[in-house]
Amino acid sequence: MSSGDDRRSQALAKPALSEAQACAVVESEFGFQVSEIQPLPSYDDQNFRVRVSRPGDAAGGPTEYVLKISNTESSKNPDLIEVQSHVAVFLYEAGFPTASVCRTRDGGVTSLVSVDSGSQTKSHLVRLLTYLPGRPIAEVPVGPQLLYEIGRLAATLDKTLEEFHHPKLRCLRREDFIWNLRNVPLLEKYLSALGQNRNREMVEEVLRLFKDEVLPKLSHFRECEYSSRYLNCQISARRPVWLSG
Repeated sequence: MSSGDDRRSQALAKPALSEAQACAVVESEFGFQVSEIQPLPSYDDQNFRVRVSRPGDAAGGPTEYVLKISNTESSKNPDLIEVQSHVAVFLYEAGFPTASVCRTRDGGVTSLVSVDSGSQTKSHLVRLLTYLPGRPIAEVPVGPQLLYEIGRLAATLDKTLEEFHHPKLRCLRREDFIWNLRNVPLLEKYLSALGQNRNREMVEEVLRLFKDEVLPKLSHFRECEYSSRYLNCQISARRPVWLSG
């Protein structure tokens, strides 16, 4: 499949809920009335920041959340989303600075909803996470101290997750997952997006070194069960550094 085909496939799979539809999902699946809603950046899913109105008997709880709507392809693998959600629960309960999961009306961590997209009805898995205040790393100056803290956060996260167990954990091992470091060579099919310039030359050199120096030694490394990415839009700059999603 060409990179153009990949982009078209992602566009078709990515959710495109309106704000009104997102508000309806929050109310029907989680029981909250939305008072404010704001779209958030996303890659191939869809995210909204929502402020909710709580009834009197539930006053004092969180009022801001992130509604995460999985794309149609990921939604076909509910075990994957379930495990990811339980990872978030585990980290939160371990005292890790990350978002907590809001349970659905039925007590689950995810819910499958059918959404009218105009030409057809699509199914999406949805989750509601507590909103973490702070500025994304992408919006702040990045210096040595902040990079050190991010590295320490990554190491602590990895160490903490060694204690996480779930009967469906193996579903996280997706052979064709582009974010799996084992799959770095798959990036070659996207090189055309760089054109012919110095950036492409550097990427080609990194890919060559990875295939020559890293791939032959992969069997000697401890393999992590989780995604190896820390995006600058997923980390909040505050003390301590927080993971927002």
